Formats: sequence, C-alpha cells, structure tokens
Amino acid sequence: MPDTQDLTEPAYFEAERCDLNDFTALTQQDLDARHVPLAAAIEKKIPIYEMAALREMLSETGARRRLMAEWAHGLRHGAGVLILKGAYQDVSPIDAASVVYDRIIADEKQWNGGGADHFTTAGSNDRIWNSLQKLCDAAPDVFARYFGNVALAAVCEAWLGPNYQMTAQVNLVRPGGAAQQAHRDYHLGFQTAEISAQYPAHVHDLSPALTLQGAVAHTDMPVESGPTKLLPFSQLYSAGYAAWRREDFRAYFEEHCVQLPLSKGDAVFFNPALFHAAGANRSRDIQRMANLLQVSSAFGRAMETVDRRGMSERLYPVLAELNSKEAMARAEQAAAIAACAEGYSFPSNLDRDPPMGGLAPQTQAALFHQALAEDWTSDRFTAALAAQETRRQA
Repeated sequence: MPDTQDLTEPAYFEAERCDLNDFTALTQQDLDARHVPLAAAIEKKIPIYEMAALREMLSETGARRRLMAEWAHGLRHGAGVLILKGAYQDVSPIDAASVVYDRIIADEKQWNGGGADHFTTAGSNDRIWNSLQKLCDAAPDVFARYFGNVALAAVCEAWLGPNYQMTAQVNLVRPGGAAQQAHRDYHLGFQTAEISAQYPAHVHDLSPALTLQGAVAHTDMPVESGPTKLLPFSQLYSAGYAAWRREDFRAYFEEHCVQLPLSKGDAVFFNPALFHAAGANRSRDIQRMANLLQVSSAFGRAMETVDRRGMSERLYPVLAELNSKEAMARAEQAAAIAACAEGYSFPSNLDRDPPMGGLAPQTQAALFHQALAEDWTSDRFTAALAAQETRRQA
C-alpha cells in the first residue's frame, strides 16, 4: 500500500496563505562561520571569497571539489548568496568587453531605441539581451578571455554540474536609475502569480536547482550606485514564489535587505529563489554596469525534437471546427493544445520578442488559445505562428 499523503505539506502554494512570521524566522538567522571555512570574511551574513587566495585550489581536483561543495551548500542551505572578490585577477578582459558593450548599446539605440526590461520601463536603463552571443560575434578574442574564467566556471559547476548552459544580459543603470521591487528569478519568478500558482509545491522546490544567477561587476559599485539588494536565507522559504509579490513581504524585504559594495572584477552569485532587487543608482556620476549571468542546467531539455509549429498548424483547423460546433469541451481543447503547442516563453530572442507588458513573451500555446477565442482563420493563425517563430529565432 502507498504511504498516506502527508496533509501537513501543501500540494500547491497560495499567496494568501503565506506566513510572514515563518519567512521572518528563516531570514533572521545568522551565518555560522563554521559552514564557510574557506571564506575570507562574512559581511552582512554574506560569505566573501578572496579568489587571489583560492585560485590555486581550482587547479587541483580534490581541493576544487571541496571549494565547490562549500559553495553549493551555501547556495542551498546557507545564505543563498556568495561574493567572489577578484573573480577576475586581470580586469583587462572586462574593460575590453565594456568597450564592445558600449558600442552595442549605441548601435541598438539607433536601431530600436533600446531593449525592454523585465522589471522596468524601456529607456530607464540600458539593457543588452543575449550579451553572450553578441560579444562572441563582435569580438571572439575578447569573449575567449572574458569567459575563459575558471572561478566563474567552478561556481556554475558547483550548483548545476557540468555541461551547463550560459546566457548573459548586460544592464547599465545610469545616475537616477530607479530600484527594482523585490522578486525571485527564473523559472517560476518569470511567471505571473496566476501561472506560478498552477505549479505544484514540489516544482517550486525544484525550480531553483535548474538555474544559477550571477553578475560580473564591470565598474566599481559603491552602495550609492545601487548594487543588488539581497535578503540572505530568503531562498529557504518554500512558498516564496507565491509570496514575493505580496506587499507585506516586499515591505519586510526593504526593511531587512542588505547591499555590499563591489569592485570591478568581482562577481556575485545567488540562488534564483533568493529575494533580491537591483538598487537605485543615487550617485551623481557612476554608470553602473554589470553583466548578468543566467546559467541553466544541462538537463533542462526534452528528450526529442518536436515540430510544434507544424503540429499546431495541422491541429488548429480541427479544434476550430470542433469549437464552432461545441463538440469538444474547453478543458479537452486545452489538454490537446498542451500536448501540441510550446507552452513556455523561453528560450527566445528577446531583442525581437521582448517581455513587453509582462515578465515573458507570449507562448505558442497562448497564441493558439487566442486564435480559437477570437475565431481566427487557419491562414491567419499560420501567419501568426510564422511571425512568432521568426521573432524567437537567434
């Protein structure tokens, strides 16, 4: 006989049932120095690793694994965030990349007025989507030196294992740039509250293990320039993807979050479930630039390649006819669409397919539902599918 279900564990997380007292208890704990013996210091509950002293460990398998194990434990069970001081022993690759990125920003402003952002309006800062590929296309020699960084590789592997998938987005925040609101990140953090609530509780636990958030400082970042606001230990709250939009949780974050200054060449990495937000740039003359690293597990892929656009084109006239005759229930239509169409917004080309009006672009499945609801012709739906695919392509 199967074990009786543990009814004390929620099957789904609901925002209205999230408990700020539980969240408070988790985030008010202190970081035990015994759990981060290789850290040079702990500042505001965040472990600081001096890579000048640790770099030799990365060249020996056993020592490297000890360091990586400490990082992984801290990201999961500890503060949820760590800082690598001097991740770049030589900052010349950062300076060279910044020159390329400045040129890309200028070119893209002429082309499209600048990229839209997830949490702020277009034009209030400068964003380069897919800065990874754009750097490699424009200056592969710079790319080689910039991403040929063993410290970055080690922390990515510590959390995700080998064969991870790197992506990156440059964010340049000018003086006067506003702060973000507290949030969690990809995957569930990029969903609306309604969609996030549809995922069972165990997926909320799984989502943070699929990605790692990082940022490389391209400039010195004193606190007045607005380095990321962080709430150590907040990744431990299982219902956080449901809670982060609540005003009481956000107010608590603003009262208790911490910021640490960064120097050019430093890197910060954190669990994507950590409550965080970019700070306001209150400086008079600092152009705060960071390359935001979004690193994904190699396992975040399906077993087979499937032509979902072609399937959708063939399925649509069938469902449209059934819909017109009221011969198929809406729930049954939705089940058929879920098996056929792509139901996730990513990966996409965010220059052409930006998250305008929300956190993510429209999915193929959402387009399918829209077409049925608005009684589109098959030709119109086919054309819309083609246009959507073109926007999503690299």
